[in-house]
Formats: sequence, C-alpha cells, structure tokens
Amino acid sequence: MSAATLKTIARKAKGFRAEIGLVLGSGMGEFAAHVADPIVFPYADLPGFEQSGVSGHAGRLVLGRIGRKSVAVLQGRIHYYERGDAGAMKVPLETLHGLGCETLLLTNAAGSLMPSVKPGGLILIKDHVNYVQESPLFGLTGNQRFVDMVGAYDAGLRKAFKTQAAKLKIPLKEGVYAWLAGPQFETPAEIKGLRRFGIDAVGMSTVPDVILARYFGMKVAAISAVTNMGAGMSRESLSHEHTMQQMKTASDKLTRLLLGLLGARP
Repeated sequence: MSAATLKTIARKAKGFRAEIGLVLGSGMGEFAAHVADPIVFPYADLPGFEQSGVSGHAGRLVLGRIGRKSVAVLQGRIHYYERGDAGAMKVPLETLHGLGCETLLLTNAAGSLMPSVKPGGLILIKDHVNYVQESPLFGLTGNQRFVDMVGAYDAGLRKAFKTQAAKLKIPLKEGVYAWLAGPQFETPAEIKGLRRFGIDAVGMSTVPDVILARYFGMKVAAISAVTNMGAGMSRESLSHEHTMQQMKTASDKLTRLLLGLLGARP
C-alpha cells in the first residue's frame, strides 16, 4: 500500500526526501504550523491512511523543513481503541520510511505516575511495557518480524533531548511508559498496580508506533506531555476534554524543545 501512497505524494512533492518523521499526539497538532514551505496532504487523499475519530488529531501529512531538517509530520494518529487494530499506523509509518526518514520522534498525552511530574510537565520515555500484548506485526511473515526491542528508545536521541531541555531550562525526567488499550481511563487499582511495577507514565498510544518504527529500522525518541495524574493520585475528574485543556502548558514546553532539537528558534 505504501508504494501507492508514495506515488500519490510524488505527484505533488516530486523528489522530496525527509530526514526526520514526527507523529503529533493529542493537542500537539499546531506544531505543524512551524513547518516551512509546507506541502500538505489530508489523510483522505492518501491510500492506507485513516482519519482519526479523536478530537485534536487533524489528519494531515505535512512535508517541509523545520530549522536545519527536512521533515515529514503526521498531524494525528489512529489509536488501537478506535477499531482494535494495533497495525493501523503501518502504512503511515512505512510511508515516512519510504520518504527517507531514519529517525522518528513521537509525542503523546499521558498520565503521570510520578508525584514529582505534575500536569504540564514532560516525561522522556526510556522504555515501555506493552500491557495490551497486541502487536502491529501480527500476521506478517519472515524473520524481520522478530524485532529486537532492547534500546528501542535511542540513547543518543534521549541524550540530545536532555541536553536541549537543560539549555532551555525545561524540566525533563525519564520514565517507563505503559500502553493500555483505552478508551476508558485506568482505575485507581490499576494505577496502584502499575506504580508497583515501576511504571512512570500511562497512555493509550505510541507503543505500536515504536514497534513499527523499529521494524522499519528507524531510530526512535518519544516524549509524553503530562495532562493528568494517574487515577486516584489527585482529585481530578478525567475526560478527553480535561486532557485537551491541560495540554496547553505541556505543549508549549514540548514545542520549544522540539524546535530547539531540530535547529529552529524555540
């Protein structure tokens, strides 16, 4: 399917090659406005791309430059809970790889299980736990599907993020991210158990994308924008509307961090 998608892209962006791919999670869609000389493709125009049914995910592929880097930006993602398919992002990520992306940067909205990281903060993901135990590689054949997930979150990229965060004086702690299916939020009992297992952040995305990126041979870094504390850790009433409201502070920090990393003016 990606071959057909790449042909469609080539009609409008002939010869375009991207160095870095970005997946913008909930509340981060406006980051695409920083792309210079943008070439925009609605997902509806690209074979194999599906429009997310979640608010805050515009559903566009944006090609262009940010700072010193050529980029391909996915303005929104499909989530597992939308139709129970862990491989829903296979064609979009295969397309980024086909456009030349060797590095993938992912963002998401997440709940913090670290008392020291409140809503509005950021967590740099250093590893994950796939509690759903679904894989976007189910049904594939060949030895390539047996992907080594050790070091999935590239140490060099994490160091670069931490260096940039220190330069911008943005607090950035590393943590382990847990993927749960959603769309319901976790119960206080689930959060209590996750904390005992060493989980620092919890969300409903990203892990399938990371598995696919590693399958395609891309280096990966991912950052969670904290929109709430885990259930039972505060008196917040959790909802998607609450998530989007709380994204403002975190998204401002994350935008500055990503721009600095890409060599643009934060």
